[in-house]
Amino acid sequence: MNEIANLQPSCIWRNFDALTKVPRPSGHLEKVQQFLLDFAKRVGVEAFIDEGNNIVMKKPATPGMERRKVVLMQAHMDMVPQKSPESNHNFETDPIETYIDGEGWVRAKGTTLGADNGLGVAAIMAVMEATDLQHGPVEGLITADEETGMFGANDLPKGELNGDIMLNLDSEMWGKFVIGSAGGVDVDTTLDYKEVETDPEDAALKVTLKGLRGGHSGLEIHEGRANANKLMVRFVREAIETCEARLVSWNGGNMRNAIPFKAEVVLTMPKENVEAVKALVDDWKADFEDEYKYIEENIEFFAEKVETPKTEVPVEIQDNLIDAIYACHNGVVRMIPAYPDVVETSSNLAIIKIENGKAAFKILVRSSREDMKDYAVKTLESCFNMAGMKVEASGSYGGWDPNPNSEILNMLKRIYKEQNGKEAIVQVDHAGLECSVILEKYPNMDVVSLGPTLLSPHTTNERCQISTVEPFWKLLKQVLIEVAGEVNRNLF
Repeated sequence: MNEIANLQPSCIWRNFDALTKVPRPSGHLEKVQQFLLDFAKRVGVEAFIDEGNNIVMKKPATPGMERRKVVLMQAHMDMVPQKSPESNHNFETDPIETYIDGEGWVRAKGTTLGADNGLGVAAIMAVMEATDLQHGPVEGLITADEETGMFGANDLPKGELNGDIMLNLDSEMWGKFVIGSAGGVDVDTTLDYKEVETDPEDAALKVTLKGLRGGHSGLEIHEGRANANKLMVRFVREAIETCEARLVSWNGGNMRNAIPFKAEVVLTMPKENVEAVKALVDDWKADFEDEYKYIEENIEFFAEKVETPKTEVPVEIQDNLIDAIYACHNGVVRMIPAYPDVVETSSNLAIIKIENGKAAFKILVRSSREDMKDYAVKTLESCFNMAGMKVEASGSYGGWDPNPNSEILNMLKRIYKEQNGKEAIVQVDHAGLECSVILEKYPNMDVVSLGPTLLSPHTTNERCQISTVEPFWKLLKQVLIEVAGEVNRNLF
């Protein structure tokens, strides 16, 4: 048995361990869906796949507690598939390899851990299989493809859930209750072009920037972490201007909601300018290291010779694309005036792919205000329109408006203080949670988000603090007991 399955509380860690063995990257969820259905059948609870490809579980109340409020626990089944450059992990077939690092954290070997939001799923499983837990009627909603656009939540049918209270289990700091979150929208820009022949006498270099921290494009966007695409464009522009370089291809980032930690470009140049381009790489590496000396510790920036390709990007297209990447806004737009420590609006230039006659950029805009979300989108549209690119916005979802007078929030705060001897933190997050989307379909639910401590999600440094899982489970159990002690007056 894996060492993490022996951690306490075993009901959560054992189920999380089982979940890590099931491939579940966003967009490839058939295996985990079947896993969850088989689990439900084994423990004797109702379960089904709905029209949004979500898994819904329903467990009857403890005898005598049938007329209590229904508690809906919600998490998402997919995980962000990030891996280190040296890893050969296949997210569609291979299990996640977990380990305990000796400092109180569970991590994965060379990949994301999937605790975002596997621990939430494991907690739902723990409640569903429990035979010694007092509770009213409980439901589990395990959504599909949250990380790539909240598709499961967006396609959630009305009328299939009965929850009066929803506990979203996708927050990432123990002792913090989230009561609001940002909305978001995907921005995609594309351009088709006709490649031109490369001068056969030219040389070619592949230039790689990697080792950046990356991170969550909502929770960590304000920390000033380097964006690999935005750093790379500074070098590429100078290489074009001073070394007669030409752009062949660009591959940067791989997840829309992750700050890109790696980018690669292939450039051609006259053979006599190869050493000058290499020197430029060294110069920019030194500049980046100095610029980010308090943030990025492992910057790698190097060039290696490759076979000269037969085609490259035409000059006029190349220049327009470089200008667009340079000008594209990335990072924080503004903070929330009423909560000056919380980001209101941001954008993340996540993915750039330029090759084989096609250019495509993917950006995630987040905002807790619809007007500012629209402003950020229009800003990006204006930038890319000048480059002749097609711009499309899709997958928009609204923000979750906080309710500081929530009954379940007040219960959670009271229980947390009783169990831990201190006050909980209540706040609004810049991360995108599914709560807003679900509330649009079930507006009468009382909602709070919580979870154990998880750091660096969406990166290979993702880790869960072991010591926070047991008190999280203790709190969850007590909430279910206390809700079960209150008769649902709406039934009379």
